[in-house]
Amino acid sequence: MDSLTSETYNPDNLPAAFVKKYGGTEDSVQLFSSPARINIIGEHIDYNGGKVFPAAINRYLYVAIRKRQDTKIRYSDVRFPGDFEFDINDSFVFDKKNGYANYLNGILSQMKARGCVFPCGFEVLMVSNIPAAGGISSSSALECGFAYAVSETFGFGIDRITIAKLGQLSEHNFMNVNCGIMDQFIIAMGKKDSAIALDCGTLSYAYVPLALGDYRFVVMNTNKQRRLADSKYNERRAQCEEALRQLQGAGVTAAALCALSPKEWEAAKGAVSDPVLQKRARHCVYENQRVLDAVTALQAGDLARLGMLLNQSHQSLKEDYEVTGIELDTLAETAQKQDGCLGARMTGAGFGGCAIALVHKDKTDAFTAAVQEAYTAAIGYKAGFFACESGDGVAHYHRGLALFNEPVRKLQFQNRSL
Repeated sequence: MDSLTSETYNPDNLPAAFVKKYGGTEDSVQLFSSPARINIIGEHIDYNGGKVFPAAINRYLYVAIRKRQDTKIRYSDVRFPGDFEFDINDSFVFDKKNGYANYLNGILSQMKARGCVFPCGFEVLMVSNIPAAGGISSSSALECGFAYAVSETFGFGIDRITIAKLGQLSEHNFMNVNCGIMDQFIIAMGKKDSAIALDCGTLSYAYVPLALGDYRFVVMNTNKQRRLADSKYNERRAQCEEALRQLQGAGVTAAALCALSPKEWEAAKGAVSDPVLQKRARHCVYENQRVLDAVTALQAGDLARLGMLLNQSHQSLKEDYEVTGIELDTLAETAQKQDGCLGARMTGAGFGGCAIALVHKDKTDAFTAAVQEAYTAAIGYKAGFFACESGDGVAHYHRGLALFNEPVRKLQFQNRSL
């Protein structure tokens, strides 16, 4: 049932393609993997001090890399057009004509800013089974996978949380996207068979077993591409910051919107004068509570409750945060009506991209056919679908095995109710 618009690619073929392009021998090439992610719940609150609940999934970007004898840097991709050449001694700056190379140069700029010294250049060949601009974080997979590959190749030994922070800093300082930390964190820290409950304000986290029984998450791609930097992402963040400023001006001591419980928000919301800002803040407060409830539901094996929370999340993202659109609404709302589907919602930044649905494994074919028919009728072109499983975070890639031995840490969530 794989109709997503990103064909599978066997990463075992990448070293041979690398040698064909750059010469040399395959044994000189190192190979790394970097996953896509879904956010089960907790959307647009990572930059509001909220708690989120993402999982890495088994769709990967692969990076083949090798040091050079000179100071040149060469980038290429099996599928994306454009070969790029730079010098490791360059002062990297964003340039639209550099396309995907901006994400890589942004990482290098942050590495150099933290004191990493490159004795030579390197060459890279990449390939991805992740749909670009599809809402499952292809850009963060690129940033973190590249950062990890460079760190390992040059012996910098950068830890995984710092890898995530480098990706976020690159977005802020180089790409001019004021993103939160969630995408980079799950891609750097993900573990198979687990989701991560992450407090974005403190970076405290806990691995939660992703025990779905006979159910699977189905990713539904609108096939409407959007670039995050060109979306209303920064506008939403500014609106949330203004709502918080008004609350604090009225004496509310919360350091972030998601520090408020629903009960506290209801008591203080009158301090936010603009009804639009009220809606933005309300989404953040209640979405944060839904994350707490979703973790509890999953730990209890209550998948029906988890599905209801997914539906509530999508409604809030549609009505209060206004980041869905007809494509995502058609997918999620049609999915919610299908036999065998416990719940569905958009995932990612919105404005296109992907939605997810929790579907019984025996119903996925019928589910896909029904949602596809409705979507095509309403939108005029097809969506893409695939059922996914959890995956590992950034890793060396060895014969199909992603290695990850990060010790488990614990996080206690306070589950507050209205």
